[in-house]
Amino acid sequence: MLNTLINAQPKLSNNFLITHIHKAFIIAAKEPTQQLETVLTQEGFKCEVLRQNKQPEFHNFSRSYLCLLNHCRAWKQAIQEDKPVIIVEADFVPVVGFGQLPLPFQPLQSDVGISWLYTCAPQMYNISVDGYVEGFSTSAVAYIVTPQGAGYLIELAAKIRENVGATNYSTWDSNIDSFLRQKKLKNYLPWRNYGEHGGLPNPEHQQNKLSKTHRADTLYGQLAFQPLYAVDKQGGKLNFFKVRLQARLKGLARLVTGRFLRPKLIKLSKRPIKLISFAVLRQFYLPI
Repeated sequence: MLNTLINAQPKLSNNFLITHIHKAFIIAAKEPTQQLETVLTQEGFKCEVLRQNKQPEFHNFSRSYLCLLNHCRAWKQAIQEDKPVIIVEADFVPVVGFGQLPLPFQPLQSDVGISWLYTCAPQMYNISVDGYVEGFSTSAVAYIVTPQGAGYLIELAAKIRENVGATNYSTWDSNIDSFLRQKKLKNYLPWRNYGEHGGLPNPEHQQNKLSKTHRADTLYGQLAFQPLYAVDKQGGKLNFFKVRLQARLKGLARLVTGRFLRPKLIKLSKRPIKLISFAVLRQFYLPI
């Protein structure tokens, strides 16, 4: 069993993010993006900030729909590329060495829709022989999207406007996985998170009876700079430790209660030990 756990970690050959992806879009409203731009540029990515300009018709739009509009703008840019692109929100904080982390899917695979780099409430569905994991996540804080995946997500945005409306709150990001799978595309999870959601609590989430904050359960390494939730409070280092500890404990709880890897999937899998190994080993990282 020990050897199985050791071998569950995807191998870091030359399958780096920066080898296969050259462009990163940062979507923002008024948030500062300089630190994030600097880190991504130093990692080798060509960065472009897509900052939302207020329009009169935006006045009554929900914050969730305004966020969707900004992602949709990035998707429209992504469909013009011949390679996948990285899309991150302004409050994303990458880990050190972000560009040298592994691509979470086979680079020549033709049926990839999206691969999350930061996950919220993740679930794994299946694992390939070489360790790539299909799965689900909500939240669109940081992800890779292919041109064909972006094209379908533009369709999803149109459906959200038609069925939910621009003024109503929607958890549109939780529909990404099911929508792309309906289009016969596969979606992927990273072994650990490539960064942290550093933003402050969102009151719109709480008003709709959802958790007002979400953080990465496990990280690939140290963060490149301090998240906003630690900067804006007294005792920043202590607050950072508390937040990260809570996130780690929540991730462990989801593992133990079968929410990250559901028992039914283990029973149906042809490689149950590999599934369990991946789910367990990703939590074996001591630093917060």
